[in-house]
Amino acid sequence: MIVRLLLAMAAGMLVGVDRERKNRGAGMKTHVLVCIGAALAMMTSEYIYHEFPDARADMARIGAQVVSGVGFLGVGTIMVTGKNQIRGLTTAAGLWASACAGIAIGIGFVEGALTAIILIMFTQRVLNKMDQKVRKSASVSALYAEFESNDGVSHLINHLKKESIHLADLNVMAAKTSGDGPAVTASLVLSSSEVKDELEEWLKADDEVRYFEWV
Repeated sequence: MIVRLLLAMAAGMLVGVDRERKNRGAGMKTHVLVCIGAALAMMTSEYIYHEFPDARADMARIGAQVVSGVGFLGVGTIMVTGKNQIRGLTTAAGLWASACAGIAIGIGFVEGALTAIILIMFTQRVLNKMDQKVRKSASVSALYAEFESNDGVSHLINHLKKESIHLADLNVMAAKTSGDGPAVTASLVLSSSEVKDELEEWLKADDEVRYFEWV
């Protein structure tokens, strides 16, 4: 029992330390607690099964509730920022994976849990860099820009038409920084990195553009 709980604690620490370094909402302590709790839930199912033979309860029932229940905890880490960026999906997935690893450790399936933890760490460390490279080379890019006035939005749309840049989506909202001008989030289909660089140069040169970034 002690060994399983210690293993669950170590597994939660390994997954959570990456989130902690990136200052995410759910850090090392949260992942440790989720993993230990999931392991204890599964061990409780095993305990009931062996100690109360007359009941012969379904051993997977409590674990199944953990898998679905942790989803509500994960939802609390997901948020949409003012720039329409979605944050916290990886953290939520990490919490869910930690719970599954805890369930596996709790029932004694240690080799499966440790293999999963290694793959989770690989995903968070190595695949994160690969994901960033893929995003940079993506044909569809998301732009957030703030303007001095409504004319800035018209300038952007006219420039995109002039350069034959396809505008897949456009949302106009109030700017989050100082100033009364509007802000937009736009999904743009860019044919090459050169087109993206040229668009950046235009955004820097246009007097109506107060701030912009790729999100």
